[in-house]
Amino acid sequence: MKRREFFTLVGGVAAWPLSARGQQRVKAPIIGFLGSGTASSGNLWATAFVQRMRELGWIEGQTVAIEYRWAEGRTERVAEIASEFARLKVDVIITYANTSAAAIKRTVTTIPIVFAAAGDPVGTGLVASLARPGGNVTGLSLQQPELAGKRLEILRDLFANLRTLAILGNAASPNAVLEMGEADAAARRLGLAVVRIEVRKAEDFAAVVATLKNRAEALYICTDPLLTTNRQSINTLALGARLPTMSGFREYVEAGGLISYGPNFPDLFRRAAEYVDKILRGTKPADLPVEQPTKFDLVINLTTAKALGLTIPEQFLLRANEVIE
Repeated sequence: MKRREFFTLVGGVAAWPLSARGQQRVKAPIIGFLGSGTASSGNLWATAFVQRMRELGWIEGQTVAIEYRWAEGRTERVAEIASEFARLKVDVIITYANTSAAAIKRTVTTIPIVFAAAGDPVGTGLVASLARPGGNVTGLSLQQPELAGKRLEILRDLFANLRTLAILGNAASPNAVLEMGEADAAARRLGLAVVRIEVRKAEDFAAVVATLKNRAEALYICTDPLLTTNRQSINTLALGARLPTMSGFREYVEAGGLISYGPNFPDLFRRAAEYVDKILRGTKPADLPVEQPTKFDLVINLTTAKALGLTIPEQFLLRANEVIE
């Protein structure tokens, strides 16, 4: 064998595995995880999502990459993050809350979007219908407006002498406005007087809650990223005004609220992972109907009850899925 032929052969053999490996290597899909609140407030939900993705065969850092971004309750930040995801060429975006999903939908029109928790996706125009969402958006509904009446029934069961209810919502959030209306209507059906208080930014909370002292016996908190991000300060203000609170999910109660009733958020994020899995495997968002929650939790904070001087009846505690002490 001639010297030149020998080196040509060796070079070809040496190059072959590198070339083959290059051909076999497949770029891992990228998921954009856009949290409407803060990392601390959404960490449990993100963990539930990642765990379910792993069970479905998508291992972060190996078979899939996840880019995390947090809007910290600022809607204007959502559009910036959505544009960033478009530049990164993510394969699918997962988010929660109507305002965030709507802002992403306005910014990106071709990337599939999955919302893990949206209050009223049809009423706010996020999807055309639950059965046929259309476009590039689908996910799970929270049924927030429909649950308002159930929450108020729970409040009446606990506080038989309840006469006036305060309702707190973000006036800039279409979903919160819808929920405020449903809660108002449900309260009036129960014969309650209503005090509606609206906020648009975190700086509004102290002033509006202070006006409620001696004007209401309980505070209904609508679900919204702005309020969720600032739930601890809202609960502190409500406690100072001697107002027991009713909210939509357990994280409010963990942060010092009295009662919550609503969908189990970790469960919703696990189910959202199943949407993302199907989309990464080729299914179009328009072909995935919006689903409803199936797991609901009633959570009570006994420490807050004691601070308010309230005694929670034993039969009521037995109804709870979780009691925080």
